[in-house]
Amino acid sequence: MFDLGRSFLAAVERRPQATAISDGPQSFTYEAWFNIIQRTAHGLQSLGLNKGDRLVAAMQNRWQMATLHWACQFAGIVMTPLNWRCSADDLQWSLDDADARALIHDEAVRDAVATMDAPILPCVSVGDKPFDSAYDFEELCAQAPTETILRAGPEDGSLMLYTSGTTSRPKGVPRRHRAERAAAVAHVAQNLYAHGECTLGVMPLYHTMGVRSLLAMALLDGHFVCIPRFDVEATLDAIERERISNLYLVPTLYHMLIEHPAFTPKRVASVRKIGFAGAPMSDGLMRRVEAAFQPELFVNHYGSSEIYTFTIDQTASRKPGSSGRSALNQRIRVVPLNAETPTDEIPTGEEGQIIADLASDEAFEGYWRRPDADAKSIRDGWYFTGDTGFFDTDGDLFVTGRVDDLIITGGENISPAEIENALSLHPAVEEVAVVGLPDEQWGKLVTAFIKTRHPVSEEELDAHCIASGLARFKRPRRYQFIDQIPKSPVGKILRRVLIADHSEPQPAEQS
Repeated sequence: MFDLGRSFLAAVERRPQATAISDGPQSFTYEAWFNIIQRTAHGLQSLGLNKGDRLVAAMQNRWQMATLHWACQFAGIVMTPLNWRCSADDLQWSLDDADARALIHDEAVRDAVATMDAPILPCVSVGDKPFDSAYDFEELCAQAPTETILRAGPEDGSLMLYTSGTTSRPKGVPRRHRAERAAAVAHVAQNLYAHGECTLGVMPLYHTMGVRSLLAMALLDGHFVCIPRFDVEATLDAIERERISNLYLVPTLYHMLIEHPAFTPKRVASVRKIGFAGAPMSDGLMRRVEAAFQPELFVNHYGSSEIYTFTIDQTASRKPGSSGRSALNQRIRVVPLNAETPTDEIPTGEEGQIIADLASDEAFEGYWRRPDADAKSIRDGWYFTGDTGFFDTDGDLFVTGRVDDLIITGGENISPAEIENALSLHPAVEEVAVVGLPDEQWGKLVTAFIKTRHPVSEEELDAHCIASGLARFKRPRRYQFIDQIPKSPVGKILRRVLIADHSEPQPAEQS
C-alpha cells in the first residue's frame, strides 16, 4: 500500500495547480506546496533528524505546521505535535519522554520555550526566537534537495499523538503510515467527500480530528483552510471567503458558532456536509445545529487517538444519542464494566464498557513506553476504551460516558449523558454538565451545572426532567447555575474541574 508521502505526491501529479492550502491571504497550489514541503524535509535532515526520529512541534494551525506534518511523512520522521497552550514544564517533559531530536514552535509557545533552559537539541522558530541559537523557519526551508525525498514506507512511523492526561501525564500514541492512511481513506468514505472538497482546518493538528482533516484533503486534491486558533468571526469569514464545503468539529465549536450574534445561515450556505466527534452532542444542540446548517449529510463519528474510528452514524439526527454502528475498519463489543477478557459480552440494552478490535487497519499497537497502560487497555487483541455504552434493539451503539464518570448514588449506576440530553431540550438551557458530588447520604449527589439562556428555576427544570421520561431516581438532586462550563482545548467537558471546585458535601433532599 502507499505511504503518506506517495499519497501526497499522487495529488500533486493529478492536479498540480489545484489550491492545496490557505492561511488567511497566503495560499499554495499542490505543486508550490510540494516544493516547500520538500525544502522543509531537506532542512529537517540537515538538522540531523533521520528516519524514525521524533520531531516535537508546538504550533497553532498555520500553514507552517501543516507543512511540517507533510515534510515528516516524506522524510520518514515521526511528527510529534503538542498542544500550543503547553507550559514550559509540559514541553520539557514531552521532549524528554519522546526522545525528541528537534523542537519547532511558533509565537504562541515562545514564552514557554524561553522559560526552559536553552535546549541542546535544535530549535526552530516561526516568529520571534526565544534564544539566539534558534533557527528561523525560513532558514529551515532555504535549500531544495537534489532529488525528491521519499524515504518512508507503510510500516514506518508517521505520527505520535499525546492523549490528554487527567490525573497523570499524557500517554504517547505511536501510529504507522499504514494506519494513518487507512484512517484517512475511511474518513473520506464515511463522510462522502468528493474531489476538490474544501474543509476548515480549525481542529488542532495535535488532535486526531485535525490530522484526519489534513490528510483527507490531500487524498482527494482538496483545499485545507487554516484557522490558527478558533475565533467565531474569523471562522465565519473563512467559510464565506473560501466556500467551505464540509465541517468536522467538536460539538462545542458548533455551539459557539450558531450561538454567536454574527452567525446567519446565509454565511454558511456553502457547507453541505457536517460531522462531529470528540464528545457527544446533546439532543438539544443537535436539533439547533441541523436547523442552522440544514446539511445534506450529518455524521456522528465516535473514535479515539488509539483507533481512529469505532462507529459511524451518517444520519446523526435520525436517532439522537446514537453513535451508529461499527465503522469501515472496525468491530465493536460491549462487555461488563469489570470484564477482564473480550469474550464476556452482555445483552442488548445493558450498559457496559465498549471495546474495539485491534486488528483494525486504523489501530495503534500500544502506548509509547507505557507497559502499565498497555496492560490496562489491551487484552487478547482488543482495546478497552474506558467508555461506557450499550446496543439498542436495532443494533445501534449508544455511548453514555466514561467508566470513571459513572455516578453511583444510592446503589444505582447513573450515566451523566442521559440526564444532560434531557436537560439540553429545555429552552432555557444553553449548556449543561452533570457530575456526582460527594454526599453523606447518597454517596454521590447527582448535580447539574447549567449555563442558561434566560432565568429558570430549579423547580421548572425538575418538572422538565420528569416530563421528559427521565426516571425519578436519575434526576438531579442539586442544580448549580454557572457562567461557563469548563472544557478542554478541544471542547471536552472537564467534569473533574467541576467536582474539584464544588466538592463540599451537602445534605440530599428527600424525594
